[in-house]
Amino acid sequence: MSDQHQQLDHAVWTALSESHRDFALAYEGVKFYHPKYGPFGAVRQPDHPTDGIRAYAELLETFYLVGIRPRLPEGLTIKAELPCRQMVLETAVDLESREGIVQLTEAELPQLIDLIDLVQPGFFRSRTFDMGPYFGVFQDGRLVAATGERMRMQGYTEVSAVVTHPEHTRRGYARKLIAHTVADILADGQIPFLHVASDNAIAIRLYEKLGFRSRLETTFWQVGRSE
Repeated sequence: MSDQHQQLDHAVWTALSESHRDFALAYEGVKFYHPKYGPFGAVRQPDHPTDGIRAYAELLETFYLVGIRPRLPEGLTIKAELPCRQMVLETAVDLESREGIVQLTEAELPQLIDLIDLVQPGFFRSRTFDMGPYFGVFQDGRLVAATGERMRMQGYTEVSAVVTHPEHTRRGYARKLIAHTVADILADGQIPFLHVASDNAIAIRLYEKLGFRSRLETTFWQVGRSE
């Protein structure tokens, strides 16, 4: 893909420096989302001060640094690494029927948290919901699928938390919700992007069918205390 999307090279850092700066805990050389919004951040350069990482580690047992592999202070270590593919959508998608899709409110937040923790544990926090709208599909009063908008910067909005309850897969909910969310982002004058685990071939195929194209490989480094 062309280099026109270079703002996304350091997506977390850029979002926390621009549109989401009010959600940030900023230290020298490293920026994090406040833990109530999300347990992740980024360093700007490989050779960075570590005091900020140490301070953030006092707030959470584990968290993620995205992109550049972090240099860690004594007492912290890399617990796991999650290689991800960053994908971008440059064209409109065929919007399927919006029937059955609802924008979630505070009243549905407990159900949303439960569903995301079931399918993608560790990334959603109590106020991630404030970062952008979330949409869902209900069956018999129960939230069974959802997605929403998370990181935001000038010109770009991230599609995030694409989740379907294991008992309700293969019904087209994810495709329908992604198309709806993408249409919402495009209508706002933004370009949609997302991150997906590099080994999640099923999800990658779905995103490609919707028009997303792979841009780069990045890594979510899970940081925690040394044993």
